[in-house]
Amino acid sequence: KFAMVAPDVQIDDGKGTILISSEEGETEANNHRKLSDFGIRNGTRLQADDFLQDYTLLINVLHSEDLEKDVEFEVVGDTPERIGPKPSEPTSRNISNGSDDGAQPSTSTGNQY
Repeated sequence: KFAMVAPDVQIDDGKGTILISSEEGETEANNHRKLSDFGIRNGTRLQADDFLQDYTLLINVLHSEDLEKDVEFEVVGDTPERIGPKPSEPTSRNISNGSDDGAQPSTSTGNQY
């Protein structure tokens, strides 16, 4: 639904419990587990981060008994119109002396050690 390429998902509780890792094999043991096995219930927040796309979102888990038949979950809320890498910023900056920090060449004639 959110077109994430390599997501990392953790419980947003300050403990850093990772549910899904973009590192291959790191969280495969979690694949068969239910959210309730991790203490996730109505009101729990998850943080999903896709480093490759510079894209992070917070997910609020809400329990509902009103889902249609054979529907396990529903995503509700505002989703970005365009998901993907942010456009790169223009790189045309005035660079002098091989640096962009504004440093000028040294004019010192003193002894160097």
